[in-house]
Amino acid sequence: MVAKKAWIPATGTYTIGETSEPFNPTMGNISFGTHEPRLQGENPEEKETSYEELLSEGDAIKEYLRVASLANLANVHQTDEGNWNARGDPTEIAIQVFATRFNWNRRASVAGDNPAWKMLSEFPFDSDVKKMSVLYQDIKAKETFAFTKGAVERIIASCTSYVAKSNEEPIEITEEFREQVLENMEGLAKLGLRVLALASRRYEEEFEEGAEIDRTVIENNLVFRGLIGLYDPPRPESASSVRKCHEAGIAVHMLTGDHPGTARAIAAQVGILPSKMDLISKDVADAMVMTASQFDQLSDDEIDKLPVLPLVIARCAPNTKVRMIDALHRRGKYAAMTGDGVNDSPSLSRADVGIAMGQAGSDVAKDASDIILTDDNFASILAAVEEGRRTFDNIQKFVLHLLSQNVAQALILLIGLVFKDGENISVFPLSPVEIMWIIMVTSGIPDMGLGFERAAPDILSRPPQDSKKGIFTWEVCCDMLFYGIWIAALCLASFVLVLYGFEDGFIGYRCNESISDGCDLIFRARATCFATMTWLSLFLAWEVINLRRSFFHMRPNGNRFYGWMKDVWTNKFLFVAVMAGFVLIFPLLYIPGLDDVVFKHTGISWEWGIVFIAALLFFLGAESYKFGKRVYFRRQESRKSTACDPSLGVEERVFQRYLTESSMSSGGMKEKA
Repeated sequence: MVAKKAWIPATGTYTIGETSEPFNPTMGNISFGTHEPRLQGENPEEKETSYEELLSEGDAIKEYLRVASLANLANVHQTDEGNWNARGDPTEIAIQVFATRFNWNRRASVAGDNPAWKMLSEFPFDSDVKKMSVLYQDIKAKETFAFTKGAVERIIASCTSYVAKSNEEPIEITEEFREQVLENMEGLAKLGLRVLALASRRYEEEFEEGAEIDRTVIENNLVFRGLIGLYDPPRPESASSVRKCHEAGIAVHMLTGDHPGTARAIAAQVGILPSKMDLISKDVADAMVMTASQFDQLSDDEIDKLPVLPLVIARCAPNTKVRMIDALHRRGKYAAMTGDGVNDSPSLSRADVGIAMGQAGSDVAKDASDIILTDDNFASILAAVEEGRRTFDNIQKFVLHLLSQNVAQALILLIGLVFKDGENISVFPLSPVEIMWIIMVTSGIPDMGLGFERAAPDILSRPPQDSKKGIFTWEVCCDMLFYGIWIAALCLASFVLVLYGFEDGFIGYRCNESISDGCDLIFRARATCFATMTWLSLFLAWEVINLRRSFFHMRPNGNRFYGWMKDVWTNKFLFVAVMAGFVLIFPLLYIPGLDDVVFKHTGISWEWGIVFIAALLFFLGAESYKFGKRVYFRRQESRKSTACDPSLGVEERVFQRYLTESSMSSGGMKEKA
């Protein structure tokens, strides 16, 4: 944060040039013009000058700098190595750096062997009064002064006089001058600057050490000294992060203590407000940006009747943020709230997810939050959303893979009851140990691998999941049934082909217990069914990586012919798990004793052809099913409202509701005209 502009009624406007070192007061040129900020659109002339020349113009700027440096607890100093360091609140640091440019540094005034000023009392910033004040004694003159800074509306309301010309006595403030100050504040705010007012007064009352002082007395009958505009540039990644939030179906609202003009400018810079605000009618624009007083005047019923909630609320109080969270909840929204101050703790607690800043956040805010951002970066919230969606997707994949196999196994065992031996006892297509192996190894290990799956390329281009539906959506349930039935059909078909298609179908007796006479055929059919089930279960783990995209083209920008090879290798754990499942099937089929005694099957030869054909048919069926899903969902999306028209840009889609209302409003006005 840096101080970019200052306005002193008796002199004019001061502008600081670009600087790459915000703590260094020697960097950045200064220019001066006698115009007011409210007239900046009229091409006012400013000339570059020196700090020494500006200080020679009179006492008005000196009184202004005295307030800027002393109504301030920040410490700006130069190290022995020549580097400039700062400690304190970012706002106060920026103001202190500005004062230090003119050699008015608080540290030099109150510290050292011969200090000029002594601080007697401090009244910290209060969100209710939106001011902070300090009481200082001029050690040499033995006089006491009060220095105050804060929100412009609050400061100007507490002022009774101002200096119209340098080196002259203060004159009484008029309502016309108050309006002039507010207009100048608007002029600075439109530049995206956070505007504060500075004021001071001589404290005539006798000061007693340890005695309680009435704050209202200190912050009353002040002399208005001027305005200062601070620029806190959004992080470079903020605009792109907000855009990605919009693409992900996340609405971003900004609740700030800044002036509405400042809030509007910053919100437009980062994309919370549309860049073409001038095309929106005034009534709609006013609904998009409100002050806390306007929002708080509305009852809950009136807020609920608003077509859309305001995107920006300025001059926020703690209760305003809580009411905004409640309003979102009444509309069925899932709300996440970010904050760093003590006053943010109520809203952080009320939100579904409270997010506190780890570096600038207070301990109270951190205790009230669910998540702490260690880098204070808005982009980290988007990364958390992506990770949350990835985790949700992977749980869906895990459950889908597991339950699809359960459906297949249940169908195989139920339908398998029709195969009976000579004693009219049902013969199982899969033995109990085979089923345990499929559940524990063939299914369990790939399921773990699905938990390591990376986020899908379009994960932040999808709308949020409905928290009420959970993981069992209609799509997942249909997938589970399709894959389960398709795998069961292929496994039973392989069992039947070996048993009846190429042999006489003789089952033998008590083939569920041992390989007795006449059980060789059923043991080979069971082995074929087991091998088919194993392979299809392993292939299914790759198919469910993406519920809609083809296994052979999972990445939109991947190679259409060879991309799948890279995709399966991306998740190395899953790749190893699938390969291990392929390899382990062979010792289970051919090791004597392990095959016929433990697993109740025997080795196969030509039956592998059936297994290969079943695997090909599985891929053919799965890919056809996914193709049908893609066609269906594309048609569903095309039937939606034009708000989801893919031909529109992100900004047009996000703000179309406002633009539509604005067009209707403008059309109505023209019709009346």
